[in-house]
Amino acid sequence: MESLLITINIILAIVLVIAVLLQRSEGGALGLGVSQDNFTSTRSIGTFLTKFTSVIATLFIICSVIIVAISRDELRETQSVLEKQEEEDSSLPQIPQSK
Repeated sequence: MESLLITINIILAIVLVIAVLLQRSEGGALGLGVSQDNFTSTRSIGTFLTKFTSVIATLFIICSVIIVAISRDELRETQSVLEKQEEEDSSLPQIPQSK
C-alpha cells in the first residue's frame, strides 16, 4: 500500500512540475519560448492551468500526509534499534559496567 502511494506521489510531483512550467510566465523567467498568441484564448487556458495546478498540488499534499500517517503507524509497532539488538544478541558477551 505504501509503495503504491509513493508511486502516485512521484507521478503527482512530476505532473505538478510540468503544470507549473506550462503556466504563463509573468516575470519572463521560464517562458519556454512559446508565444501566447498561438493559443485561441490565453485567459481560458491560464485559468484552466491555474485550477489544474491547484488540484494537483492539493492531491500531492494529501497523498504526502497519508504516506506520513502510514509510516508513523508502522513506527509505533516497532521497537527501537537498540532494544531489537539486545533481544537478538542476548547470547553474546556483555560489556562490563563501569564503577
